[in-house]
Amino acid sequence: MFPDEFDYYAAESVPEALELLDEHSDAETELLAGGHSLLPAMKSGLSSPDVLIDVSGIDALHGVSVEGDTLSIGAMTTYSDLLDVDAAHEHAPAFTAAVEQVGDEQVRNRGTVGGNLAHADPASDLPGAALASDATVVAEGPDGEREIPIDDYFFGMYATALDPGELVTRVEIPSAADAAGAYAKKPSPSSGYAMVGVAALIETDGDTVTGARVGANGVLDHGVRLEPVEEALVGSTLDDDAVEVAASVATDEVDEMMMMSDLQASAEFRATLLEAYTKRALAAAADTATPRAAD
Repeated sequence: MFPDEFDYYAAESVPEALELLDEHSDAETELLAGGHSLLPAMKSGLSSPDVLIDVSGIDALHGVSVEGDTLSIGAMTTYSDLLDVDAAHEHAPAFTAAVEQVGDEQVRNRGTVGGNLAHADPASDLPGAALASDATVVAEGPDGEREIPIDDYFFGMYATALDPGELVTRVEIPSAADAAGAYAKKPSPSSGYAMVGVAALIETDGDTVTGARVGANGVLDHGVRLEPVEEALVGSTLDDDAVEVAASVATDEVDEMMMMSDLQASAEFRATLLEAYTKRALAAAADTATPRAAD
């Protein structure tokens, strides 16, 4: 299928992109980043914008840097470009672990970090990892720049805290260089999207867990933190028993009645997957954090 006709603009700067958004505020307008989600939706008729503003060529939105204790990722940075930066793996281990499992090489070469989080597909790999990494989404709009904590960012299916006329410019992640991170997912056999994905970031002092953040995607209509799991981990010795106990409360944060149920997996099956893949993510992080007790 072919998309409906639309007007195309290629913005060369953030101010130009914002000006175009304002100029076409009365029209159905979409921003184009990597295009892996938007273009198929347009071809299938699920999205029919009147105006398409391409922001992928804005140089200021590309690149990865470490500024103080923060990893800064330009919104148009591709997954592959992020993975090529050693500092990204060092400072954001849970986030990069998820990025490594996004799609295939072709998808990683075109898809962007900012585009993923702006699209907010609940089955994509980054929502849970962003939550586990305590990320901040930085957006710019008519009223200037603002920072949106990731805990306040996701609202529902493809719904975020972004206001009309705003553009994601970068994603900031506090350094977790002293923490262990992991991501585990059950991929859909047809698409590779997460039927359930769990990201874990664990801080330890010796054998004792001093801090933990665990996020999941593919469960509800938005990414969700698994705070009961975090609470069960803190103070534990991170052995097999602790991982088992923490994973067992994974479903305490989510109501099975609210879980997604579709052709890929029923809500009941997703609840089972959530506990199993929480255990896998925690075990993988534990293996990196500290030697584990023998099975």
